[in-house]
Amino acid sequence: MCAVTTPFLPTQYAPADVEARSYERWVSEGRFTADPGSGRESYSIVLPPPNVTGVLHVGHALDHTIQDVLSRRARMLGFETLWLPGMDHAGIATQNVVERELAKSGLSRHDLGREAFVERVWQWKEESGGRILSQMKKLGDGVDWSRERFTMDPGLSRAVQTIFKRLYDDGLIYRAERIINWCPRCLTALSDIEVEHSDDEGELVSIRYGDSADGIVVATTRVETMLGDTAVAVHPEDERYRHLIGTSVELPLTGRRIPIVADEHVDPAFGTGAVKVTPAHDPNDFEIGRRHSLPSMTIMDERGAITVPGPFEGLDRFEARPTVVAALRAEGRIVAEKRPYVHAVGHCSRCKTVVEPRLSLQWFVSVGPLAKEAGDAVRDGRTRIHPPELAKRYFDWVDDMHDWCISRQLWWGHRIPVWYGPAGEVVCVGPDEAVPEGYTQDPDVLDTWFSSGLWPFSTLGWPESTPDLMRFYPTTVLVTGYDILFFWVARMMMFGLYAMDGQPPFRTVVLHGMVRDQYGKKMSKSFGNVVDPIDWIERFGADATRFTLLRGANPGSDVAISDDWAAGSRNFCNKIWNATRFALMNGATVAEPLPAPAELTAADRWILSRLQTVTTSLDAAYEEFEFAKISDALYHFAWDEVCDWYVELAKIQIAGGRDNTRIVLGHVLDALLRMLHPLTPFLTEELWRALTGGESIMVATWPEARTEYADAAAEAEIAGVQSLITEVRRFRSDQGLKPGQRVDARLTGVPAEHEAAVRSLLRLNPASESFTPTATLVVQEVTIEIDTAGTIDVAAERKRMEKDLGAARKEAAQVAAKLGNEEFMAKAPEGVVVKARARAAQAEADIQRLEAQLAALPSA
Repeated sequence: MCAVTTPFLPTQYAPADVEARSYERWVSEGRFTADPGSGRESYSIVLPPPNVTGVLHVGHALDHTIQDVLSRRARMLGFETLWLPGMDHAGIATQNVVERELAKSGLSRHDLGREAFVERVWQWKEESGGRILSQMKKLGDGVDWSRERFTMDPGLSRAVQTIFKRLYDDGLIYRAERIINWCPRCLTALSDIEVEHSDDEGELVSIRYGDSADGIVVATTRVETMLGDTAVAVHPEDERYRHLIGTSVELPLTGRRIPIVADEHVDPAFGTGAVKVTPAHDPNDFEIGRRHSLPSMTIMDERGAITVPGPFEGLDRFEARPTVVAALRAEGRIVAEKRPYVHAVGHCSRCKTVVEPRLSLQWFVSVGPLAKEAGDAVRDGRTRIHPPELAKRYFDWVDDMHDWCISRQLWWGHRIPVWYGPAGEVVCVGPDEAVPEGYTQDPDVLDTWFSSGLWPFSTLGWPESTPDLMRFYPTTVLVTGYDILFFWVARMMMFGLYAMDGQPPFRTVVLHGMVRDQYGKKMSKSFGNVVDPIDWIERFGADATRFTLLRGANPGSDVAISDDWAAGSRNFCNKIWNATRFALMNGATVAEPLPAPAELTAADRWILSRLQTVTTSLDAAYEEFEFAKISDALYHFAWDEVCDWYVELAKIQIAGGRDNTRIVLGHVLDALLRMLHPLTPFLTEELWRALTGGESIMVATWPEARTEYADAAAEAEIAGVQSLITEVRRFRSDQGLKPGQRVDARLTGVPAEHEAAVRSLLRLNPASESFTPTATLVVQEVTIEIDTAGTIDVAAERKRMEKDLGAARKEAAQVAAKLGNEEFMAKAPEGVVVKARARAAQAEADIQRLEAQLAALPSA
C-alpha cells in the first residue's frame, strides 16, 4: 500500500459528510456479513431485540456501542464475527399502538375481529414499525443485516411452538388459577418486568373486625378488597391473639364470618400483627389461602369494577375505596387513618394503569428444574457474569424463582399451541402435527419474553441443525443492562440450557449500568434531562456520541453524560483529524518497515515505546470489559502524547530532514486509528483510507505490541524534555510573555539533539552578541536566560504581580489566623485542618514565587 500525500482533507472533520457514505459502503461490501464456512474461530453476539415500536434512546445507544466495539475488534483480531440484529414483536406495546390508531376512526379491535386485526398489525409493522433499525445505522451498528430476525418470523414462530410442545410434554408447562399481575386497561396479565413500581401516596386504614372479646384490628391500603376477605391471619407465637386462633370473626359490611388462622408468614411486629387475607387479590394471601384451604372470592371484574352484590356493585375499585371507608366509618369500624401513606404501587409499563393482583386461569412454566440449571451454569463456570459482584443478584433471582405466567390476553403474539376438544379434551400441537378436527385453539398468546427467551438459538435456525447454529452457538458474549438481568437473561439461560443439551446461550454476560445526567440523576422527561442520541449524532457526530458514552462505561456502573462532554469528544475527533491531516501533508507513510531503534531519535523511540505500553494496556482492559479505561487510555495517548507532543516534535524533525520520523509518524497514526476504530468507526475509516490507501480499516489487523521498541531510557529522556518545556512555559507566562511571542535566550546544559525542539516549542531565538539576560531559570541542570527588555510592559507587569502578591499575603494571613485559633483547632474536623494547612503552604509558595518574579523584573 502506498501512502497518499494529500492536502485534500478538509480543515475540520464534518461527520455528516462521512457517516452515511461509509456505512453504505460497509454494507454493500459485505463487511458485516459472517461466513459460517470460513474455518476461522467464531465470535458471536446477538443484539438484545428492541421493540418494533421503539426508537433509539440513550440506553440503546450505550448498549449498541459496547456491542459494536466488541464485534469490530473481534473482526480485526481475525475472528469470524457475527453480530445478529432483530426486533421483538412487543405484544402489549404494539397492540396498544394499533388500537389507538383504530380508535381515531371510532373502531376497536373487536369491530375488526381477530384475523383482520392481526393483519392490520402486520400492515402497521411494515409501514411504521422498526424505525430503530435506521437509527442503528446512524450510530454505526455493524450488524449482519442479512440475518435480521423478527420474533414473529416463521422460523422463530416454529421455534416457539417446538419448545412449548417439549416443555408441555415434559410437564414443565401447566394451566392453573394463580395470582397474576393484571392490567384493567390492557385487559391482560403482565410479566414482572412489565410492572413499574413507584412510591405513591395512599391511605393506611385500620379496621376493627368483630366486637368485644372476638374483635381484632387489621390495617390495609386497599380497603375495597376487604369485601373478598376469607380469613384473618396472626402469627402462631403471638401471645396477643393465641386465644383467638381457630375461632371466627364477623367481616364488616358483609354479614359473613371468617376464621382466624395461624400462619408464620405474618410479621407480629408490623402494624397490629394481624392481617386480612384476600386470596383472590394478593399473592401472599393466595399462598396463605392454599396453606389453610381457604376459599378465594374474586370481587372485581377484568376492568376493576366491584362484582360483590350490594351497595358497592359496579363501582370502579378506586370509587369503591372511599365509599367502603365511609360505610365502615358509619358503623364505627374505623380505628385509625394514616394519610398520606407512601407505599410502593405497581403500574402497567405501557399505559401506567395501577396493576391489580388477580386470581386468574393462566398458563405457567414450572421453573424449578430450569432455574436450578441456570444457576448451576454460572456456578460451574459455563457462563461468566461480569462484573462478578453482580452474580449474587442473578443467584438471588434464579434460586428463588416463582413459576412464570406466560399467557397474555392479547391478539398480537404467538398463539398458545393448545387446542380443546368438544368433550373437554386438551391437546398440545407441535409445528408438524395436525390439529384434530373440531378442536378450538386457546385464545391467549404467549408472553413476549417467552419468544425472546429463545433469541440466542432461535435466530440461528433452531430447532433445525443449521450451519449458523453449529458455528455460532453458544454465543460469545451478551451485553445488556443490569436492570434486566433477572427477567431476560435468566429466561434465556433456562431455555438455552434446556433446548441445547446443557450448553448455555452465551459464555459471558457483560452488564452495564443506566445512563444518567452529569449530576448522576436518572433521565426523565419530567426532569427535562433526557438526551436524544439522534440529536447528539446530528450535532456532534456518531463518533463523538459513542466516545462520550464509552468514557463513563465502567463495568456494572451507571454512566453520566452531558452536552459539554459530547462537545469535548467532538473536539477530540477534530484533534485526530488534524494530526492525520498534518501527517499526510508532510509525507507520513506506512509503507516502509519501521527502522531499527538505533536509527531513530529519542522522540521517535519515545513515542514507539509509549505505543507499546498503550497497546498492552488496551488488551488487558478489553479482557475485563473496562470500556472507560480503554477510552481514557486512548484519549490521553492520542491527545496528550501523540498530538500535543509527538506531532510538534515531528514537525521540527521533518523540517530538519529526518525521513525516519515520517515513517514513525505514519506507523503511530496507523496503529492509533486501528485502536480507535471500534470506538470511533467513521472518523477512523476516513482517515485510515487516506493515510494507507487501504480499502477499509475493517479489514486491518488489530495492533500488536512490539516489545523490541519498549524503551524506558527514551521515555525518561523525553519526560525530562517535557518537564523542561512545561516549566519554561510557566516561567514565560509569569514573566508576562504571550505564548507566541519570540524572545532571545541563551540555553546552557540542553542536549544538542533537543535544542532545536526546545527553542522551537518555547519560541526562543538564539542569543545575539549584545544579548543581555533580564531573567534566569534553572531546571534539571539546564539554565535558561532570556531577554524580556522591550517585549513586555514592565510597569503593567509589576502592577499585576503586586496585586497578585497582595492577594497571596492576605490569604496567608487569613489562614494563619485560623490555624492559630485554639478553638478552631480543637473543634475542626481533621480534614478541614489538613485543607487549611495546604492553603497556607500554597499561599507561602505563591508569595515566594511572586517576590522572586518582581525582583527579576527589569527596571522601568
